[in-house]
Amino acid sequence: MVAAPKLLLVDDDETFCQVLAKALEKRGFDVLIAHDVRHALAVIDKNHLPDYATVDLSMPGECSGLKLVEALHDMHADMKIVVLTGYASIATAVEAIKLGAMHYLSKPAHADEIVAAFGKSEGDSEADVAENPVSVKRLEWEHIQKVLADCDGNISETARELGMHRRTLQRKLSKRPVKS
Repeated sequence: MVAAPKLLLVDDDETFCQVLAKALEKRGFDVLIAHDVRHALAVIDKNHLPDYATVDLSMPGECSGLKLVEALHDMHADMKIVVLTGYASIATAVEAIKLGAMHYLSKPAHADEIVAAFGKSEGDSEADVAENPVSVKRLEWEHIQKVLADCDGNISETARELGMHRRTLQRKLSKRPVKS
């Protein structure tokens, strides 16, 4: 009997993890769950390295999902990593791919989308190109995310780079991203 492939599911939303884990188990995965970066690394220490991982971008603690993507890729370069986020931005998508993720999905994503993302190893030249221009508010959000990534998540440094007060930046970051 062939062992089910191991999948590490890392998300701070415990209910989301439970529901998604059950759905992924039905699709043949042996799911390991963690709710932050440190817990994810501890789970890996106790188990074999997983073949697959889904990582939430925004998690509590000192490290973001991007740090975990980088650590997972460094541990096992062939691991198939999909980043899930409710705060999608072009800047974080690009960084996630550069750090070793193979795909980036906006929440809510269901199990079939995630499994399909694991199966995509190349780009899709037939992907739909959006016809609607991006709003100014969305462009601002994207720019803030890029500068924040360039500053390694340091809010004070990002505020200085953007020429805005740190509290103003924190207010903007606490809001959900604007739809395109």
